[in-house]
Amino acid sequence: MAKHLELKGRRYWILSEPHGNGWKASVAEVKENGENAPVGIEATAETRGAADDAAERKLRRLLQAY
Repeated sequence: MAKHLELKGRRYWILSEPHGNGWKASVAEVKENGENAPVGIEATAETRGAADDAAERKLRRLLQAY
């Protein structure tokens, strides 16, 4: 399952997968043509929710810089 976000007129997915003893989340931007492009943001945590939340915080910080 993935988390969908719309920020600053763009659409993003936060994708999570098991990673060692925890979870790893990564962020991809959904382009107009439906393709996904990795943003380069990853986060790891003990739980899926914590990894997703950390990746979302990183994305929001990155977008505030622009």
